[in-house]
Amino acid sequence: MTKLRDMIMSKKIAFLFPGQGAQSVGMGKDLYDNYNVVKTVYETADEVLGRSITKICFDGPEDDLKQTINTQPAIVTTSIALLFALRKELNITPDYVAGHSLGEYCAMYAANVLSLEDVLKLIQKRADLMSQTKGGAMAAVLNASDEQLKAGLAEGSKVGYIDIANYNSPVQVVITGDENAVKETSDYLLANGVRKVVPLAVSGAFHSKFMEKAGEEFAKYVKDFEINNATIPVITNVDAEETILAEDFRAKMPRQIYSSVHWTQTIQKMVSEGVEIFVEIGPGKVLAGLNKKIAPEAKVFNVYDKESLENTISSLKEELALV
Repeated sequence: MTKLRDMIMSKKIAFLFPGQGAQSVGMGKDLYDNYNVVKTVYETADEVLGRSITKICFDGPEDDLKQTINTQPAIVTTSIALLFALRKELNITPDYVAGHSLGEYCAMYAANVLSLEDVLKLIQKRADLMSQTKGGAMAAVLNASDEQLKAGLAEGSKVGYIDIANYNSPVQVVITGDENAVKETSDYLLANGVRKVVPLAVSGAFHSKFMEKAGEEFAKYVKDFEINNATIPVITNVDAEETILAEDFRAKMPRQIYSSVHWTQTIQKMVSEGVEIFVEIGPGKVLAGLNKKIAPEAKVFNVYDKESLENTISSLKEELALV
C-alpha cells in the first residue's frame, strides 16, 4: 500500500498525545470491541504489567483509575491503542509528534524510539516513583498576565519553594511547589486581579524539585533499556526542541519528571515549522482545547472513540485532498 503521506507535500501534520487528567472510565472500549489491533494493545499491556489495566480502563472504578500508578499506564495504553486504530484506517506519517507529560511516551512510541513493551515498563516505573513522592501542591492559574504571574511567584517564594509545572497555553499555567507557597501565590493572584486559580487534586507536586529523587531513580532504570533514534522528530517537554538522538531521549526522560512542561512553546515550535494540522490521539479533548488558545489558526482533530476516529479520517482525507 502506498503511503498516503507520500502523496502530500503541502500541509504538515503533528500527532499529539494527552497526559494525566484526560482519563475516564470506559475509555477505548468501543474501539476494543471493533478493532483487533486495539485489542492486541490492551492484551499486551495486561501481560507486560502483570495486571488487568484493561479492566481499570473499561470498568474503573474511577477512584482506582485516577490513582497515578493506574492513570499513567491506562492513558498510555489507550492512546497507543487509538494510534493503532488510526494507522489501520489511514496510513499516514506525521511530520512531528509530541505528548503532554506522560503523553510524551506515546509520542516516543509513535516515533519508533521505544517498543510497546518498553514504553509500558517505563511508564509504570515512572508512575510508581511519582506516586511514592508525597508533599507539595499544584494549582491552575487562568488568564494571568506575565507581570501578575511574576509578582505572584515572587510573593509565594517568600514562604517556600514555588515554580511553574506546566505552560499549558497563553492563558493557563499550573504552579507547583510547597503547599504554603502555592497558597500564598494563589491568594496574591486572586487579590490582584486574577479571577480564577483552581487547586488541583494531586498526590504531590509534579514537575517540580519535589520529584528530583524520582528522576534520579528513573535515570538508573532507563539506562538499561534499548532506545532508538527517532524516525519522526519529537518535540520534547523539557525544552520544546526537536529531539532525534537516542541518548538525548535517555537524558531527557528523567529530567521531564521534575522539569516544567513547555506545552505552549511546543505547539508554537511546530507551528513555526509549518504545521497546519494537529491530531490529538488519546482519551478526552484537553489538548485540542489548549491548541485553540495557542494556535487558533491551526486545524485540530481528535481520536478518542470510534465516532471521532471515523470523523477524523473523513476530515483528514478532505483536508489532504485524498477524496
